[in-house]
Amino acid sequence: MLKEISPKLPMRNKEITKEFYVNKLGFEVWGNADFEGYLMLKKDSIQMHFFSHPDLNPYETYGQVYIRTGDIDAFYQLLLDNNVKIQGKIENKPWGQREFSLIDPDHNLLTFGQELV
Repeated sequence: MLKEISPKLPMRNKEITKEFYVNKLGFEVWGNADFEGYLMLKKDSIQMHFFSHPDLNPYETYGQVYIRTGDIDAFYQLLLDNNVKIQGKIENKPWGQREFSLIDPDHNLLTFGQELV
């Protein structure tokens, strides 16, 4: 019955968030309208939404998203090529996933994973 999910994460500055996700992670702006205080991005088959929270203390946020990938090694290399700071190297985890994580400009944790086969 459920089909998709689009996480909504806090952002302090729309332009900084957009620059990071578009220029560093390869997302594109989604939608045909630019809403004040709201940002919608898309990459492949996922969407991520961001809402304005200018008073956010980035060291007290707990936003986290786990994103499954189809070719984690290629995506990891793309991020390295774009000089994205990775929180630890890519690893095979004991729970059957190959994963790595990064923190966006507002300290939201993004973990990327692919099932080990």
